[in-house]
Amino acid sequence: MNNKQQQWVDIIKWLSLIFLLIAVVFLSLSVGRYSIATWQVTKILCHAILPDSIQTLPRDWSNTAQNVVLNSRLPRILIAGLTGAGLSIAGAALQGVFRNPLVGPQIIGVASGAAFGGVLAILLFSSMFITVTCAFIGGIVAILLVFFLAFQKASGQGLLVLILAGVVVNAFFAALISLITYFADPNNTLPTIVFWLMGSFSTASYTKLWIVLPTVAIGSSVIIAYRFRINALSLGEEQTQALGLSTTTTRWIILGCVTLITSATVAVSGTIGWVGLIIPHISRLILGHDHRILLPSSALIGAIYMITVDTIARSASSAEIPLGIITALVGAPIFAVLLRSFNQRANLS
Repeated sequence: MNNKQQQWVDIIKWLSLIFLLIAVVFLSLSVGRYSIATWQVTKILCHAILPDSIQTLPRDWSNTAQNVVLNSRLPRILIAGLTGAGLSIAGAALQGVFRNPLVGPQIIGVASGAAFGGVLAILLFSSMFITVTCAFIGGIVAILLVFFLAFQKASGQGLLVLILAGVVVNAFFAALISLITYFADPNNTLPTIVFWLMGSFSTASYTKLWIVLPTVAIGSSVIIAYRFRINALSLGEEQTQALGLSTTTTRWIILGCVTLITSATVAVSGTIGWVGLIIPHISRLILGHDHRILLPSSALIGAIYMITVDTIARSASSAEIPLGIITALVGAPIFAVLLRSFNQRANLS
């Protein structure tokens, strides 16, 4: 296949992903315990977006349908899409920075730190704003602990120390979370904590959307701006230094952006695992390893995946299934296959 043919194939793949994302969004707006026809969803969205002076569509939908689409499902879908996109970009960046395809956002302990902050707020307060704020602060504290434990030139043994520092911080906050759940009221607070830890968009709102949107946008934009440096880091230390790039500075900037993204997503939805680990691999299979393409394609696929999982979680049964259960059921087998493939390649080399 020549270059021109490959370009057309890539364009078709991009258009397919964009079309699939739009289709998944409309399907998710329609599906649920209160079903709404897709054409009615389209009318409701046009009525909400377009000015009254140019609207010609008859208003033949109920107030209940409009409220479900605009105030219940739409913010939930937007938050789910941003969460999936952000975690996928974070995972792809970390896998390039660490030169390890089996690394995800949870490896640096940020998710556990943010989860601890949220759990502590649920135990002591009843305010959604305080819970979100404490979760975000917890993620920042976690990366600061990793920074102080592993601050050195992150190459060779230093890179290993960085990963081990994340493991230590992750274990420390996991223990604190277990301690809080032990002392929580089993009739009131404990069910709330457990459900929040397993991940859910059931409390999605436009307020939470405005929390996660700028954070994920800023963190993802910086990571995409560093796509050339991530490409260099993924090739190794010598190639990066030959280009005159600081490996340590680049890694900590990427880690800082991953912290912002992960903290914000955990703050609004609880802990959702496996997304940042699995989605970048699917993106590589479709569009290749170049981070100039891998990062935005991971965002698209991650958004599609997360919206789909959330739709299944709220529609498959009368009681909503926590997202962490579904992502683990899907992610664990894929991770096992990837791990086996990784070990086989290592043995051959």
